[in-house]
Amino acid sequence: MSKRQLNLFDLSMIVVSLVIGMGIFRTPVDAAARAGTPGIFFGAWALGGVIALCGALTYAEIGSRYPVTGAYYKIFSLGYHPSLAFSINCIELVSNAGSTALVGVVGAEYIGHFFYSGPVPPIFRGGVTAAAVGVFYIVNLMGLKMSSRVQNILTLIKILLIVLLLVSVFGTHPLAAPAPGAGATGNGAGSATAGSAAPGGLIDFFRALGFTLVAVSFSYGGYQQTINFGGEIKNAGRTTPRGIGIGIAIIITLYLSLNFVYVKVLGFHNLQTADSIAAQLMGHLFGPAGDAILRCLMFFSVLAYVNVSVMSNPRVMYAMSDEKILPAIFKKTTPRHGVIIWSLTAFSSAIVLTLVFTSAVERMIDYTIFLDSIAFVFSASSLFILRRRKTGEDRDIYRMKGYPWIPGFFILAYLSVTISVAVSDPRSALYCVYIFAIFFILFFILRGLNKSTS
Repeated sequence: MSKRQLNLFDLSMIVVSLVIGMGIFRTPVDAAARAGTPGIFFGAWALGGVIALCGALTYAEIGSRYPVTGAYYKIFSLGYHPSLAFSINCIELVSNAGSTALVGVVGAEYIGHFFYSGPVPPIFRGGVTAAAVGVFYIVNLMGLKMSSRVQNILTLIKILLIVLLLVSVFGTHPLAAPAPGAGATGNGAGSATAGSAAPGGLIDFFRALGFTLVAVSFSYGGYQQTINFGGEIKNAGRTTPRGIGIGIAIIITLYLSLNFVYVKVLGFHNLQTADSIAAQLMGHLFGPAGDAILRCLMFFSVLAYVNVSVMSNPRVMYAMSDEKILPAIFKKTTPRHGVIIWSLTAFSSAIVLTLVFTSAVERMIDYTIFLDSIAFVFSASSLFILRRRKTGEDRDIYRMKGYPWIPGFFILAYLSVTISVAVSDPRSALYCVYIFAIFFILFFILRGLNKSTS
């Protein structure tokens, strides 16, 4: 692997890119419809921020205690069993490859309208996505320092987009006409839209809050993957917790501010049924030119997600090879830049391949939401195991204040999310169990083959 070269700024930008994808431009509509009232809507986003902060502190200590490449795989293997590590991370790899491809297609759709007046042809969307993956494959071949510099620029552009959306609260151009059936633009007071009645009692309140939190929580997820870079962070014991903390603080601030602006500009009732909320805000600020500005900035925001995905996921494959589950070739690095060449090639190829199976991959991503929440529970719980074993205490590490209450609250929160997902979408939960079982069996097959080869 390459030497330790990620600094605090690099790591903070990686955290921001791993978390802020396309969700914040779409999830608020779903969250508002689920919440029914502005109070529950903002309460869910604030509570989601608190949970994310607790999670950030938890993974900051995990990353500080165990700073290795592909640590999100390693902590499952170290704390529980390699079969669990393999099964969960394989599903994450497939899901991440698919979501990267789908996000890339969305980005291609944004710029496609500069060239096509009607629907953007699939061949254009697929071609642009494949080209973007190819470009970032080459960038990552030039080493982690180069890819992190590119990532910093793309992440700053993404933050610029959100800042412009925040500034739209001062816009003067008229908003687009409200969606059919939506209330007039106002301050968000009044009854909920059809299909989401305002809660009437305490039980209804907590049910609506929990239901809304399921949508919100996944918009805050992704920062746990930061620990995959542990073996390449300068002074990881100190930089990892600071980088994760700064990144999460930026995200929480942007999320809460942006949701306030959504409600302030569009009105809560319009938000519940709105379409293209970012486009409406940019139009409110820039008028007709807002659409073109949004398309350009959205495309670069998508590129930020594609690059950070190409940076992070091959490191999980490296860890699998390090434990002799995948062939040794997936550990092979280039002599000059220390790039894990075959893992990078395999994951980049997987992204392009999923473009052929878009609909099937999209369904699988929906199914794996249940596993994501379970993975949070198990990975965060590994901190208790690392503490009991005194892992990393022979050097300078970060020890969170508020242990065990902070990680305990985080684990309890995601247990609640797991239950909510299972209750609201039992089919996805069941399919997730089936997918997990397939990879679980595959683990023992691969291990048996590797032993036979040895």
